[in-house]
Amino acid sequence: MNLTELNKVATAMVASGKGILAADESSGTIKKRFDAIGVESTESNRRDYREMLFRSKEAMSQYISGVILYDETIWQDAEDGTPLVRLIEQSGAIPGIKVDEGTQALPMCPGELVTVGLDRLAERLKKYYERGARFAKWRAVIDIGSGIPSMTAISVNAHALARYAALCQAAQIVPIVEPEVLMDGDHDIDRCYEVTQRVLNKTFQELRVQRVALEGMVLKPNMAISGKKCVRQASVEEVAEKTIRLLKACVPAAVPGIAFLSGGQSDEEATAHLNAMHKLGPLPWGLTFSYGRALQAAPQKAWAGKAENVAAGQTAFSHRARMNGLASRGEWQSSLEQKAA
Repeated sequence: MNLTELNKVATAMVASGKGILAADESSGTIKKRFDAIGVESTESNRRDYREMLFRSKEAMSQYISGVILYDETIWQDAEDGTPLVRLIEQSGAIPGIKVDEGTQALPMCPGELVTVGLDRLAERLKKYYERGARFAKWRAVIDIGSGIPSMTAISVNAHALARYAALCQAAQIVPIVEPEVLMDGDHDIDRCYEVTQRVLNKTFQELRVQRVALEGMVLKPNMAISGKKCVRQASVEEVAEKTIRLLKACVPAAVPGIAFLSGGQSDEEATAHLNAMHKLGPLPWGLTFSYGRALQAAPQKAWAGKAENVAAGQTAFSHRARMNGLASRGEWQSSLEQKAA
């Protein structure tokens, strides 16, 4: 393992003013997104859509530091025969790959899940590295509900995240460690804070046990935020203040950067929250975005599967990428959204 090189990649992934595009939707998820815009989810349509994003020159070169790909996408070529990973590299961004294989029910823990995919991961990582991937992603899912999460679910998922991270570093690939506490319930922001604190503390404990070099990884956490069904929705300022307090308590300064997931927030909410965090003074790590839906909902709608809408889709993508790029420096204002509209 060359830690200097891993650190260089991790630092580039969280460079000021840039963030990560999560374009790693599973076949099931992208089908749901395509159904919503009336587009059939065929391999060629999925390719065309992602090629449109990766060829968005302004967005990719100025605001996107890396792209998380799905297994299908990393092996695909653009319409002119150029591998999609090359398009990403040519824009100056870093190709990455989602390597977990989804979730399964966790035995003895009703309603809780564990992420799988560690078997043969070492061999898969070698192939992904040869194809051009320089970072990877593994997502653990922690739900908040009556009597959950259990310590079992937190421990099992943290252990798997750390094993994955160690395998990545051994393959000279930067691991994105993603423990996601879901925002689907009716819990308030303080319950989210408390659960996320337990999850992050256990995750970093496991990372140390498995000898993962913190300087060669990126953390992808949820924000401290109210559940979607909670009667009292925390303000932008409260989300920012509590999230930063939480991260300072749990994330060692050795970690080069933190790239938030949007987790079901609206486009503007995710941007506003990130922007507000940057108003809270100097931080020990780079702080940016690793958004999927919050970067893609607008371009998907504008494109709608039609070749004549590619330019409109790219314009919508560039706008969202720019808004989040500004937010990752604390320079975003809601009036900029209205101007574009």
